[in-house]
Amino acid sequence: MKKMFLLAVVVAFVAFGCGESPKENSSENSAKASAKPAVNKSDVSKTDAYFKRLPGAVEQSGNQLTYNKVNLGKKLYSDVQLSKDRNISCNSCHDLKNYGVDNLPVSPGDKGENGTRNSPSVYNAALHFAQFWDGREPTVEAQAGGPILNPVEMNIPSEKFLVDRIKLDGDYQVLFAEAFPDDDDPITFHNITYAIAAFERRLFTPGKFDQYINGKADALTKEEIKGMETFVKTGCTTCHSGSLLGGTMYQKFGLFDDYWKYTNSKDIDEGRMDVTKNEADKYVFKVPSLRNIEKTYPYFHDGSVNDLGEAVKIMAKLELNKDLSDKDVSEIVTFLNALTGPIPRIAK
Repeated sequence: MKKMFLLAVVVAFVAFGCGESPKENSSENSAKASAKPAVNKSDVSKTDAYFKRLPGAVEQSGNQLTYNKVNLGKKLYSDVQLSKDRNISCNSCHDLKNYGVDNLPVSPGDKGENGTRNSPSVYNAALHFAQFWDGREPTVEAQAGGPILNPVEMNIPSEKFLVDRIKLDGDYQVLFAEAFPDDDDPITFHNITYAIAAFERRLFTPGKFDQYINGKADALTKEEIKGMETFVKTGCTTCHSGSLLGGTMYQKFGLFDDYWKYTNSKDIDEGRMDVTKNEADKYVFKVPSLRNIEKTYPYFHDGSVNDLGEAVKIMAKLELNKDLSDKDVSEIVTFLNALTGPIPRIAK
């Protein structure tokens, strides 16, 4: 049964959707030191069996990505009015200039009280098959309203409270009318969340890895290509594949042992079982994306591990029952660093 659930070596739960080791320019440095790639263009095509390119945007039925709606969503995303005491915005925990994270194990809310799970990156989130670590919402449209009304996060007491506040703002009266021209009363909680989601649906970070997948054989260094080969050979693609290298399934964290023995987690999170109340979902979490993993530390659902190499070792042991050599870990980390893409212009 365990063989059926083998997870990728690097399911850095939480940070792997939010993680990095603080070596910001490792990708650039290795690129400068690179030689010719280890494979030719015909070999590049073989990666299609495991990986896909990122899009520049992705639409959801019923939420057309118009310029006015995306522009409104960008403004709302950084507005502290969306928290009760005007202390935080969406950007506080999901900093657009910092790859969509705050690099904290868990984030403080409007009242300064910490949450219990690591804040995942907003970049590329719209492609995930479900939202939140426990998958309790299906889309970014549904996800956007959750933190706003959560008393530990943005602490808005009700939808009406926020709508009444926003309606007092003259600029928003104009922006909502432009973004939702067919609505007689455009300032609604539904439209607030849909505007934020429209903006998030433009937050994608394709980079040199996508160029490589597209056939540019020299987009990656020979070291990065070797790391990719080790990543695949180790079995990481069991869960970390596709355009996100993750984000498409649930998996138990700790197939071969209890995760907290390795992460030294202070609190034991039962994962998706909190939502489903099903014992089979105990310690099950959404498999995170590995895109920009270099930048989104600390790792795992509780931000309990800061070092990417250590996270790789832990996941190899817990999910594959493998003890990786330092060489294997270094090669995999080199590949993971190559998954960092540039921050899109729309987020600046």
